[in-house]
Order: sequence, then structure tokens, then C-alpha cells
Amino acid sequence: MHRDVKKIRNFCIIAHIDHGKSTLADRMLEITGTIDTKGLDAQVLDDMDLEKERGITIKSHPIQMEVVNSNENYIFNLIDTPGHVDFTYEVSRSMAACEGALLLIDATQGVEAQTVSNTYLAIDSNLEIIPILNKIDMPNSNINETKSQVKELLGVDENEILAISAKSGEGVKSIFSKIIEKIPSPSEPSTNKLSGLIFDSYFDQYRGVVIYVKIISGEIKKGSIIKFFKYDNFCDVIDVGVLELKKKSTKFLKSGDVGYVILNIKDVSKIKVGDTITDKSNPISKPLSGYKPIKPMVFSGLYPVESKDFEELRISLDKLKLNDSSLSYEPNTSLALGFGFRCGFLGPLHMEIIQERLEREFNLNLISTSPNVIYNIILKNGEKVRVSNPSDMPESQYIESIYEPYIKAEIITPKTYIGPLMNLCNSHRGIYLSTNYLSTEKVQMIFELPLAEIIFEFFESLKSITKGYASLDYEIIEERIAKLLKLDMKVSGEIVDALSIIVHFEHAYSQGSKLCKRLKKEIHRQQFEIPIQAVIGNKVIARETVKAVRKNVTAKCYGGDISRKRKLLEKQKKGKKRMKQIGNVEIPQSAFLAILKSDNDN
Repeated sequence: MHRDVKKIRNFCIIAHIDHGKSTLADRMLEITGTIDTKGLDAQVLDDMDLEKERGITIKSHPIQMEVVNSNENYIFNLIDTPGHVDFTYEVSRSMAACEGALLLIDATQGVEAQTVSNTYLAIDSNLEIIPILNKIDMPNSNINETKSQVKELLGVDENEILAISAKSGEGVKSIFSKIIEKIPSPSEPSTNKLSGLIFDSYFDQYRGVVIYVKIISGEIKKGSIIKFFKYDNFCDVIDVGVLELKKKSTKFLKSGDVGYVILNIKDVSKIKVGDTITDKSNPISKPLSGYKPIKPMVFSGLYPVESKDFEELRISLDKLKLNDSSLSYEPNTSLALGFGFRCGFLGPLHMEIIQERLEREFNLNLISTSPNVIYNIILKNGEKVRVSNPSDMPESQYIESIYEPYIKAEIITPKTYIGPLMNLCNSHRGIYLSTNYLSTEKVQMIFELPLAEIIFEFFESLKSITKGYASLDYEIIEERIAKLLKLDMKVSGEIVDALSIIVHFEHAYSQGSKLCKRLKKEIHRQQFEIPIQAVIGNKVIARETVKAVRKNVTAKCYGGDISRKRKLLEKQKKGKKRMKQIGNVEIPQSAFLAILKSDNDN
């Protein structure tokens, strides 16, 4: 195909989770002949097993299609994006490589939280937005009501809103002409010097480092020597190409193109998403604007079950970070768990996904600790301390004040569930702000909540009480002073640092009691008694005891003097006392997971 930059269209698909992004991508690939319909699997662009199993998109996936419209040949570069709030950063990165966005809305669900959030992201990125109603063939679809909601959100005429069924293919062909009409081609470059934006990357065990780039100006080809601005390093280009169903090698990539570049590089830490590439011999003077640095919101410890796997875990994290730049980590040591890493994540689902990927893709067996957020602590001597690990929290007598991050939460729900949602948010220290009616049946509720309160299965509780109809989106707003305490767990008189958590003083006693009961269920009985204590400072606030496994040493004593039985019991007692002094208590992985589930206990 003859290459004309005016015939290139770069766009992404954005939507709330489960509104049909991946299915629409499948239909578009099918219609353009990019994929063979025979033996077609659903979610073609979701290449991770986790994505297919969960039915969600975790990573953005680019692919190129060739489209013929009115006897004109066009190149479409499509990027399918995640819908869950934890992966918003993936969406924003994808938008940087695009000029337009297809905003997909489920006609059975209407406008939801991530619909609103992604719309604002697209507007901030100056993208041309094409609104599309999906699932119009469903019996419970409400096309008119949903169009009204979209009109309110975007301020567009209802006639501009396309109506399709991505599953059956109804109306999908109309999208292609709309893309050509509404989405602009990439802007003409002001220079012939090479400049390209890295919007994604990953490590291929056979070919090495692969980066996804949008070429802004100039040309890149096999054999080029490119410069990276972030670390001022250079690298040979092994191969370049476009992303069809599989990688397709080409002679070059030019301005306006979206494609891949395979690099001859050993140190994966030198690649950073958002960095600019340019030609070594004729570089541009300054880098492209790139992306805003992402700040992790949730922290947790990851430790190998086998201490010998520590180095393998480090290498695996390096490779995974190449594919997920929002992941952060640093070495950490726990008395209970040994050497590991303190990792930062965008949210609880992101944390869960990272652990699963490490275990599946790198064959690691890991233990994770309770997640928590970053607290800013001001000491009585005026010193400021940032704490992401509860075990690092100073003693209470040295603390002047503690600040915790707050979020502004947007919950979109049928009005039937307003009462239960008010109760849920109030129980998590929420502050009610407002209720806005999106329609006669659907409302938008705004709350302010401590971030720490939503990382303990808040999302699951939200879905449970609303029967899956509510949706959540949130943003960090500020830090506020709070009465927080460090809650330690003692097992056999020893503090298990990996089980320490930071709790609000109002919840300390109830939380301590719940954790003790949970741990009692999870810790196996030993030959000696195991006390489990919840401790704040030097004060025990709750206790449970795992009873010892008792052997009946008097079983063979038939009748006779009672003193013989007493001697045997006393001997057993002394033996258990010695065992307790020198015995080790094995704490299973389920005990650490119990911390996460404690909020569900009554």
C-alpha cells in the first residue's frame, strides 16, 4: 500500500469495564480481513491468559488495519485499552499515540464512572471523540435513555451517536467512514530529524527488548543507532515494523506511523515508557513532552517462599516493569519473611494482577503482605517522615501528627441503592458531598474517602450491595490529618512484622479482635500452646489462643494411685514449656491473606 500520512488514522477505544471494547476490536479486525474468521477466538488483542480468564483488558494493545473507503486506501492504527480504574494510566499513555477515540457505551448499562473519567482524559488529550452505543441487540437495552445520557456528557447531537452491536457486527461498518470523516490524520512534522514517543515496551525472551513507538518526525529503520533522552544512552535497532495480528517487519517507520522497534540492549532498566528516541548522529535538541510521572497509591510486600528465589524475583520485576511502568519496587527485609521487595501499585486490582503475572510468567512462589498507602508523619522534633510500610512507623510517643491521602470517589448507581451506598461509605469514614441525577433511574453520588479504606475489598462490597450495577471511579485530592495507630500482631510473644497494619483509632479494637480470630483459624496447632495477641504499643487489645495438640499420656494407667497420673501430666507440662521456648511457629500464606479478608468478618 502506498503510504500517505493523510491517509493514516490513529485512534483508541475507551470505555467502562465490560462495555465491549475488545469485542468491537475483534469485529473491526474481522471486517477489514486483518484476522481470519475461521477459528476466531474472542478477545484477539487480549494475549495474556489473565485477560482471557477474567474477561478484562489489562494492557493496551495496538494493531494495524488496512481499510478501503470510496476507493481510497487508509491505514488504521487501533489501540484497545483497559477499562478498570486501576489501569487508567494505561489509557492515558495510549491516548498520547492517538488523534481520536471511540467512546463505547453499553446501551444496557448507560454512562458509568469510567465512561465519564475516560471522556475527560480524551478531552484533556485533545482527541476527537466518536460516541458509540453498543449492545443494542440486547433485550434490556435502553437506546433512547443512553443517548440522552451521552448527549448530556458530551454535548453532542443525538444523531452523531452511532448505535451498534459489536457481538453480531450490526452497524460496525458505519464506524469506519465516521473515523475517516471525524478523526484527523497525524500532523505534518516541522523537522526531518527523528523523534518518536515510547508508549509501551516489553521483554521478549527470544528477541530481547521490544518498544512500541509513535513516530512524530523523521524515519527509523533497521541498523539505525538511536539515542534515549532519559538516560542519555544509545542503542542499535535490530528490527522495525508494524503491528498486525503478529509483528510485520518493514523497511522503515516514518512520521505518523505507530509500530514496534526491537533493540540490541542488555540493561532493561535503561528503557522508560514516555521517553523520546532520536537519531544519534542527527538528534533533536529536546525531548517530547512524554507522560506525567505516575505515583503508586497502594503498597505491599512481595517475598519469595524460597529465599534462594530472591535474585530471580528481582530480575522478574525488572522485566515486568518494562511492560508496566506504573510498577515500583525497592528491596525490603522482613524478620518473618526474609528478603523481598516493597512494591507500589496503582490499586488493589493492579497489585493482584502483578502477583499473578509474577507467579505465572516467571514461575515464582510468592507471599504478599497486607496492602497499605503512604502516610506523611510529622514528628515532635519537626522532622517529616514518609511511611509506606507499617513496620517503619515511629513509636506513638514521637509522633505529632499523621496525614493520610483522601480520594474523591464518584459512584454511579441505580437510585434504588442510594441508602445502602450511604451506609457503606459512612462505615468507611466517607464524607458525603452530593447526588446528581443522570436520568430518572440513575444517579451520580460523590464522596470523599480515605484511600486506605477502599483498598480492603471496598469495590467487592460495592458490587455486592448493588448487585453489580454500581460503578466506581476515584482521584486523589489531598492529605488530611487523621488519628491512626500501628496495630502489631504477636504470635508466641514475637511481633510478626509482615502482619502489622495501620488502622484508624475507632476501628483498632474491632480490627484487632477480628485479626486474632482469623489467625487462630489459619495457624496450625502445635505441640505447645500458641498465644495470638493484637498489640498497640505495649498494650494488648485482643487475644486468642491456639490450643496445643495434647497426647493422652495417662491412657495406659488403669486404676491405681492418682499420683502416677499427676506425675505423667506434670512431666508433659514441663516438656511443652521447653518446646514453647525453642519451638518455631510456621505461619502459612493464608494467614497473611487473612489480613485482607478481615473486614468481611462480622
